[in-house]
Amino acid sequence: MSNFDLVIQLFLQLTVILVTCRIVTIIGRRYLGQTDVVCEMIAGVMLGPSLLGLIAPDFQQWLFPKLPIITAVGLKIPNPSMSILYAISQIGLAIYMFLIGLEFNTKLLKHHIKSASLLSAAGIITPFILGAIASFWFYHNGDFFQPKVMPWSAALYLGASMTITAFPMLARILYERGLAQTRFGTLALGAASVDDAVAWCLLAIVLASVKNSLSIAILAIGGGICYVLFAIFLGQPLLKAFTRMTKREGVNRQTLTLMLIILMFCAWFTDVTGIYAIFGAFVLGAVTPRGEFAQQIRQYTEFLTTSFLLPIFFVFSGLNTQIGLVNTPILWGVTLLIIAIAILGKGVACMLAAKLAGENWRESATIGALMNARGLMELIILNIGLEQGIITPILFTIMVIMAVITTLMASPLIAFLLHGTSYEKSST
Repeated sequence: MSNFDLVIQLFLQLTVILVTCRIVTIIGRRYLGQTDVVCEMIAGVMLGPSLLGLIAPDFQQWLFPKLPIITAVGLKIPNPSMSILYAISQIGLAIYMFLIGLEFNTKLLKHHIKSASLLSAAGIITPFILGAIASFWFYHNGDFFQPKVMPWSAALYLGASMTITAFPMLARILYERGLAQTRFGTLALGAASVDDAVAWCLLAIVLASVKNSLSIAILAIGGGICYVLFAIFLGQPLLKAFTRMTKREGVNRQTLTLMLIILMFCAWFTDVTGIYAIFGAFVLGAVTPRGEFAQQIRQYTEFLTTSFLLPIFFVFSGLNTQIGLVNTPILWGVTLLIIAIAILGKGVACMLAAKLAGENWRESATIGALMNARGLMELIILNIGLEQGIITPILFTIMVIMAVITTLMASPLIAFLLHGTSYEKSST
């Protein structure tokens, strides 16, 4: 394909993606009470082989070609149009996680560090143990993991996948409802961020074992710790220069460009070390000065990111989801088991932990519903597992179904639990 052909196809791909996401979002928000993120997840699955591929398989394969290109000498290379979509989706993901970091209230978290630690421990240990136990049965019964994956690696991966929380969606729900600055909102955000950081470290260990290289895990964990320490103790004071620049002349083109340069570098560094761009982007957002600078940065970048760039990631994930692979009673039974483990290990465990931390039952149940949603972060770790040859398309599809269902549950449950409360009134 020439560059001109790629551009023509890219424009049509983006048109279909944006139209589908917009239609599904309007219906989902109006009639189902779902957030934009959830609706875009569903739109991504619809544009993949699970729906569009069934209705119009030739058109779906032409528009989103997953099959490799075979050269004149018989060499198979990835289709460049999908590589372009993937790259764009990662840029949108990095900017979005930076914006989420900007909304993270680090000061309020410091006052509730013990409660957040208890909640985080419950959200890590319980789902990890349940997922690891289930992985041994899956490993010996069915085509769920690739042959090169060892049993203990499969246990670590499935445990990490169960540990993941839909951190961006959790933050978005709290922000939209005016709960981000509340005690239990901060607890949920703090616990979710720690849970996901642990999950990425576990994933690094799994990748190290699959590639038979201990240096991968050492680089990821060591690089991640060094990055966080640098961001807190050196990066945070240096970033205060943006506050002074904003007071003098506001956020102009030069200031925004400089911030984007720093963001892209942080995303590159954490990608290279193996803890992925989203971690670097979120930490950078968390240590960036608040106030007028953060507000203007969000104003300039949020709408384009959430309306244009981020939906591309959800569609790209949906293209790997083939619900038709779950085609036997046994596989549907496995899917139900995975969903049950996910809800019990994350939702119920975090609800009980929040209650022990001093929250009332209503707030504890709300925290459990928030922590139980997997959403965007689950899709990220599943895509990595599929691309790195850890899981098969069957397990990928089962886990995506679990992620969609647990995420779909969150918004209605939270609306029900907070109905008539002061929280609801404060957000309207």
